[in-house]
Amino acid sequence: MANKIKKDDNFLELVPKKTGKYKWETNEDGFVKIIIPRDGVLDKIVRFFFKTPKEMKIDLDEQGSWVWKLIDGKNNIEDIGSSLKDEFGKKSEPVYERLGTYINILRNNNFITLEKVSD
Repeated sequence: MANKIKKDDNFLELVPKKTGKYKWETNEDGFVKIIIPRDGVLDKIVRFFFKTPKEMKIDLDEQGSWVWKLIDGKNNIEDIGSSLKDEFGKKSEPVYERLGTYINILRNNNFITLEKVSD
């Protein structure tokens, strides 16, 4: 299904997919919370001395949560952007610039991967 992404591939046609490394949940308002375990050796040492929590939780905002829920390995970035426009209207503008930045942040932090669907 997936091929190696090339520099000249259309970004909007790429399909984001959650890596499955992290658990996530929704709160009563429908916002997503990504839960990152802190179980590395350094994390355990820091937790011992500084009494930090075993998990780090990242709360996504309304639009970030909307995007996260649409990342299912089937919707491409263009589909997600279109859904954002439909749901949030002008509040989401400029949609594709903001979405592109957000997708890259998720990818750079290993929350998602991007795949090119076979032709």
